[in-house]
Amino acid sequence: MMNRIHVPLADFENQDVDTALELGGARFDVECVNWPETFPYAPLCSGRIARTQDALVVDFRVSGLDLRAQNLQDNGRQWEDSCVEVFIQDPEEKTYYNFEINALGKVLACCGPDRHDRTARPAEEMEEILRFGTEQNVIPGPTGDLEGLQSWRVGVVIPFELIGVDPENLPHSIRANFYKCGDKTAHPHYLSWSPIETPKPDFHRPEFFGELIFD
Repeated sequence: MMNRIHVPLADFENQDVDTALELGGARFDVECVNWPETFPYAPLCSGRIARTQDALVVDFRVSGLDLRAQNLQDNGRQWEDSCVEVFIQDPEEKTYYNFEINALGKVLACCGPDRHDRTARPAEEMEEILRFGTEQNVIPGPTGDLEGLQSWRVGVVIPFELIGVDPENLPHSIRANFYKCGDKTAHPHYLSWSPIETPKPDFHRPEFFGELIFD
């Protein structure tokens, strides 16, 4: 059964990001361990989601063992690092968008109809994706992996126009899923917000997306 969450319009105009999300955002948890036999590890991952008049705001909070941060540029192999992800289906087209964000706030953003036929977003669109969090406390690079229990936060502001949504005519809802992964971390893991029913890890499955309902 898919998860659903209402996405409120928060007061980002009169409040700072933290206050607006705390008072006006909706809470979600990325805690589905879909493949417990092969990947049982589950770091804590939760967050808040809200919207402005023209953008979606998603804030992730993570606490878990080890932290990998080796992709130092956008549109790299972010999923191999300590990573959180937002996948959103275009409400009009048979395509979906993936935004994969490592602990440094570096984003992989692509669109396409399936996992194999995907196009990276151009540099000018990447600049429109605002990021915030604790990336200044993360040591980057090949020798920058942190051991032990680590806590970090990363958030993104994604303009509606980058996900096929007209901000002047918001649909009632869109399909989406949130993920927490780390393919090459010391403790590989694959968590989701809305459950995935596949025999092995596969986030590129829109049929298992949940629903974001716009208030």
